[in-house]
Amino acid sequence: MALPTEPVTLSVEQINELNRKFSVLRHDVNNQLSLIMATVELIRRRPESAERMLAMLVEQPHKISDSIAQFSGAMESTLRITQP
Repeated sequence: MALPTEPVTLSVEQINELNRKFSVLRHDVNNQLSLIMATVELIRRRPESAERMLAMLVEQPHKISDSIAQFSGAMESTLRITQP
């Protein structure tokens, strides 16, 4: 990861946009974690539904990872951080 060699100045709009994207990230991750917890609780209470619920449960970590990657990409772009 190549960091900028000079200080990076962000406009108020850029800071607002990063803050908005960070808020979306928090919301997405919280939603996915809530879904995981609810699914685990449903499986615990109704084990017969486990097979159907597990398919949905397995998707959630990938969705969290995607949300983090999207935010990370936006932040790196705004701060001019490049990948070698």
